[in-house]
Amino acid sequence: MSTEGRGGSRRTPRPAGSSSSGNRRQGGAPRGGSARGGAQRPARPARPARPPRAGSGKDDHLDVHVADGVRLQKVLAQAGVGSRRKCEELIAEGHVEVDGVLVTELGVRVDPATAAIHVDGLRVQLDASKITLVLNKPLGVVSTMSDPDGRPTIADLVKDRSERLFHVGRLDTDSEGLLLLTNDGELANRLAHPKYEIPKTYLVTVEGGEFYPRHAKELQSGVELDDGVARMDKVRVVDSVPGVTMLEVVLHEGRNRIVRRMLAEVGFPVIRLVRTRMGPIPLGDLKAGRTRVLGRTELGTLMRAVDM
Repeated sequence: MSTEGRGGSRRTPRPAGSSSSGNRRQGGAPRGGSARGGAQRPARPARPARPPRAGSGKDDHLDVHVADGVRLQKVLAQAGVGSRRKCEELIAEGHVEVDGVLVTELGVRVDPATAAIHVDGLRVQLDASKITLVLNKPLGVVSTMSDPDGRPTIADLVKDRSERLFHVGRLDTDSEGLLLLTNDGELANRLAHPKYEIPKTYLVTVEGGEFYPRHAKELQSGVELDDGVARMDKVRVVDSVPGVTMLEVVLHEGRNRIVRRMLAEVGFPVIRLVRTRMGPIPLGDLKAGRTRVLGRTELGTLMRAVDM
């Protein structure tokens, strides 16, 4: 027997306890639950897909498939992203870009020598021969790979490594802290290029009178030096005792001895200077004279900072 629905349409009532076929799994088990005793088990939430990287600007329909290439999930697994199965899940869930194009099909093949692959916005280093290190440069070591005067150099601290390394930027002989060393020429050039304005953080001990907020404001507004005006991005007092103040300063300029010259100009000569961070990479608790290799996430974050 049929009944009248709204607007005069006719519908046939379902028998009690029935459900539509769209709500049942094959074999009769309810979706998201267990076939035993009707107990419901919540479905595992899918990992949310990351939106495409800002500025990639490439057509999502561009074909990045290389017929004689290597399967994308295999390339990711070999680069240390995860197991082959995990990499397949990342692709299917929309976390992987190839040359700026979001890829969700498992059959895509790529050329590892030329492809730029990002997972959740971070570049994956596919060339296993490329390496980037953090070095904690000690006091008295020259920031060069050789020195005609026979002084100790940063090359002495990495002599056990076979790679031909470049140092990114410099630290004065009487300064300490973080230096990046890499054999990736493109990364080194981008990190050194003023276009990317990579911030550098220093812990600086100065002597002089009390360091007032007006001094910080002056350093951030701009200090006139022999080679032009220089500005600090941030200035913060960390600690202070009579006659000595410890500051944390951040700036992205890379002129010679710029931190020392700026602080001397406002009446606070530097006693000690340690670089503690470069861009997203911290020095951490790395001991003086030691190195550590950047991990995949750290390296990807650093590469993202210079649009790689």
